[in-house]
Formats: sequence, C-alpha cells, structure tokens
Amino acid sequence: MCGIVGYVGRQRAATIMIEGLKRLEYRGYDSAGLAVLQNGGLTVVKTVGRVAALAKLAAGKKLSGTSGISHTRWATHGGVTDANAHPHLSSDGQVALVHNGVIENYVAIKKFLLTKGYNFASETDTEVLANLIAYHLAKEPENSPEGPRFLNAVRKTLLHVEGTYGIAVLSPAHPDQLVAARKGSPLILGVGDQEYLIASDVSALVSRTQNVVYLKDGELVHITTGGFTLNTLDLADISPVIDKVTWAVDEAELGDYPHFMLKEIFEQPQALENAMRGRFSADGSSANFGGLNLTAADFRQIDRFVFTSCGTGWHACLVAEHLIERYARIPVEVDYASEFRYRNAPLDRNALFFVVSQSGETIDTLAALREAKRKGYKCMAICNVVGSTIAREADGGIYQHAGPEIGVASTKAFTSQLLISSMFALYVARMRDLSFADGVEYVAGLRRVPDLARRALEQAPHIREIALRYARFNDFLFLGRLSLFPIALEGALKLKEISYIHAEGYPAAEMKHGPIALISEQCPSVFLVPKGELFNKVVSSMQEIKARKGLIIAIAPDSVELPEGLADELITIPDCHEAALPILATIPVQLLSYYIAVARKCDVDKPRNLAKSVTVE
Repeated sequence: MCGIVGYVGRQRAATIMIEGLKRLEYRGYDSAGLAVLQNGGLTVVKTVGRVAALAKLAAGKKLSGTSGISHTRWATHGGVTDANAHPHLSSDGQVALVHNGVIENYVAIKKFLLTKGYNFASETDTEVLANLIAYHLAKEPENSPEGPRFLNAVRKTLLHVEGTYGIAVLSPAHPDQLVAARKGSPLILGVGDQEYLIASDVSALVSRTQNVVYLKDGELVHITTGGFTLNTLDLADISPVIDKVTWAVDEAELGDYPHFMLKEIFEQPQALENAMRGRFSADGSSANFGGLNLTAADFRQIDRFVFTSCGTGWHACLVAEHLIERYARIPVEVDYASEFRYRNAPLDRNALFFVVSQSGETIDTLAALREAKRKGYKCMAICNVVGSTIAREADGGIYQHAGPEIGVASTKAFTSQLLISSMFALYVARMRDLSFADGVEYVAGLRRVPDLARRALEQAPHIREIALRYARFNDFLFLGRLSLFPIALEGALKLKEISYIHAEGYPAAEMKHGPIALISEQCPSVFLVPKGELFNKVVSSMQEIKARKGLIIAIAPDSVELPEGLADELITIPDCHEAALPILATIPVQLLSYYIAVARKCDVDKPRNLAKSVTVE
C-alpha cells in the first residue's frame, strides 16, 4: 500500500502535503514525490527514499502553487527508482497522477496507448492510467452534456480499468481542480476552511480539519476551490455524508517517545479501557455490544463461528477460538482471509462470520467478507477505524476505540482485539451455559486488565536488559500452549517484523515433533508459562531444551514457581483471570522484540519491505 495526499485551497500545497505524507509514511517509504500546479504548468519533484528526502529536495524549489498531489510509495510494481516514484506524468504533460493499488490489465492498455503515440518512462502499471486519462482528455469536448471535461476523462478511463485503485489526478489544462477516485483502496476527503484535502488515511487530514467524507468503491470526487461534488462511474450524483473525526492530531504524534511502537505499547492500558468502556452489563455478569444487530435468540441459533483475518489479526482470531470454545462451547473455525476467498469450503448453515482488521481496509479480509456475504452469511467486523470499508460493509460489528496506530508492527490494536475477543466469548457464553456467578468473576477479571497491563509495563527496564543480552542471536523459538500458543506466534512475528531475526512460534508440546532439532546454544527459546494443569507439561518441555543446552527466556505469572535454574531469564506478569492471560502475556513479547530491534539498530517504525495495512493483493 501507499500513501496519497492531495490539496486544493489557498495555502501552499507542497508544505501541507509534505506534512501529510510524514503522517502517512507508515503506509510506504520506498520513495516519495509531489506535483504542484503553478505558472500554467506542472512542477514535479520526486525521489527515492523517505519523505524527509523529498522535503529537502522540495525546499530548493519555488513551490508556490495552491493545488497539488503527493505520494509515499510501497513498491508493488517496478523497482524502487526515481522513475518509478509517483506522481507519474502522461507523455504529453497534460496529466499528473498518484495511485495506490494494482492495475491488472495494464499490459493491454499500454499496448493500445503505444499505438496512439503515448510513451512510457517507468516500469509501473500506474503510468498507463496517466496516459489513458490524457488520451480521453484530448478527446473530451469542452462542453460535454455528461459534465465537467476533466472529471469525464478520469471517469471514462476508470471504466476500462481492471484491478484496484485509489487515485488523485491533476491537469494543467484545468487548474485549481483535482479528481480522486477509489476502488479497493481507501481515500478520504477532508473538508476544511476554504480548502479541501484528499488522503489515504485521516491521520494526514486532522491537522487541517476533522470533517471528512469517506469515499466508497466506485465513487469519484471532483474538487475545485469553490467546493466538491461526488459521483459514481455511471454519472449518478451522490449526497456527501460528512463525518467528524473523534481523535485529535496529538494522538498521532510521537511526543516524548523515540518510536511510535514504544508509544503505542505504553498506550495499551488506555486502549484497553476504551475497548471495555460501557460494554459490561449493569449486573456485572456479562458484556454488551450495541453494534452486532443480532438478538439473543439469533445467537442461540448459531452452530459455528468462522473468524478470518491476516497477520496479527489472525493471531487474535486464534485466541478468540480458544476462549469461545472454552466458555461458550460453540465450535470456531479460523481461516486466513487470503486463503478463505479462494477455498470453496463447505460451511454450516447457521454459521456467523467475523472479520478482524485494524484498518478496516485490508484487501484480503475485505474480499473474505464479501465472499461470505455473497454466500448469504451474516458478517460481523472487529476493527479500529470508523468509516472504513469493512466497517461499512459488515452487517454489524465492534469498534476497538484504540486510537490511531502508526507503528507498522501492531501493538495496542492487537491487545484491544484480544480483549474484545474475550468479552465476546463471555457475551455468548452467558447466553449459553455460563452461570451468573462465573460471569461476575469473568467480568471482574477483565475490569482489572488495564491496571494489570500497567503493572506488566513496569517490567520494561528489566526486559530491555534481557534484550541487550540476546540481541546478538539470529534464531528464536516462541512456545506456548492453548490460548498462549497464538501469543507465541505473535511474539515470533513481532521479532521477525522489526528486527529481521528468524523466529518461529509453536505449541510447546509440538517442539519435540521437529523444532527441537533447532535447539542449540545459539537459538534461545521464549516460553509462555501458564498456571494450572498444563504448568508441569510446559516445564517438562523446558527441561528438554535445557538438557540440550538451549537458552530459555520464561514469561510467567507472578505466582508461578519454576524449578531453580530452569530459566536463564524470567519475566513476570501479574496473576489474572484465564481470559486475560493472553493480553498480559503479549506485553513482554512486544517489549522484548522492540528492545532487541533497537539494539540491532533497526528502523522499528518502518521495517524493511513492510507497510501498515496491505491494500493490494
């Protein structure tokens, strides 16, 4: 995915767009560029590297124009070069365009345009759009009965496009105008004071305005200095719905933290409080969710839940599976969203779907939702972004209220998903077999989670010391059982994402079925130690590793007493209710990964090859 910012107003566009791109850099940071309309033409500045490099380059130009488009790229088509950086110009110089997405039929379009005399300077699929718009613009009459000439040229181009796109387009022939459109890639219009912005994410807009319009698939917005209009590809007018962004710009600022990831790790107690606020019943025995749009009778008819997501969200689904089956006694199936959409799996008639996505725009998760709905199933969403595509298209759902998450490696959004999963397990369990007394105990356990998370964060200095000792290793195993197995997977993913260390997560008992071959003095193991009946089983697995001279980092509840000398390092978390254990166990693995990555001098917030949300397949 990439980040797009466009501006039409009275201020210098370049300054405002660069500020917006800095807030969107988590979406892509291979290269960056901008185009400004001024002096009757287009001035384009672009470069390989971060937005800071673009800002430095732009500072040497006289960019006084008040209309522009800009882009920070995560390469999907064509290498990381200046030529492939956006914006792209049509070969006749009449169109500048930025794009997020993939044009699947670009080869056929390119062949056609070559016969019409258009040339290409890059390897990207995006450049065909710029040239095809220029082709239609040249053909479009000045006073078309179909509407504004520039808008029509973009609209007619998109009728020929197969694939996904979020685009913003300028033309020197139509100064102080901007056309943007989306299909499968998010775009948001910001409505300010005598100015309008277009962006991939509200974080790029909130410093200028909190009034936004979320574009839907197949919609185009035509922006001028005097206002804007919304249309569909078939020329239908749309009445815009202006929403209010409920969080302030300082929530997306670093503050006193060196990295967004660390800031967001320490924001987890507040995010957890926000996730549960107002969602417990008056008698303190269950959870309440106002957005599911299903009655208790509806839930009693459900025979199976199907949870689907990608990456970190998929790990949250695995925890939901364990807790729902443990407490509500309803079968749960968990599937990768990217696989579900292509598998023709037989499904129970009375299944209910849940999709989990922090951004609400993950392309595979959105496609899974649409596939399930196509087959007639009700679909719920757990997501963090109000107004996102998944939030709009789901039949109901639960907002996380975690606040903006900028770090590429998810932290507070993940623990928020875990808490909502545990609350949902309680919600369904109380409709089935869970007693009032057990429900009261469950709720009391969840209410303590934010304070327990604060206590877990107090271990940060100790975890940092451990990380400094272990940052030299290039292989790690993460091991856990039941609800802690998904946290082992998450711990391995976090370490891989931000430190580039090879790490694998396994159920602890599976270690002797193959992974034990990896054990050596150069491959530490991180054990997530439970209380209760599985404690001795996990200790046995630890002893097998110790017998082979493997190093062990143990993460265990306060009251657990490990045999003397079994763990080389011990990180404790507060004792808690079973349903809260995955949440609290997550915090140490986040901190461990973070401090190891910092010790290895990795760019924590912008890990190589990764972007925050994947909006292209």
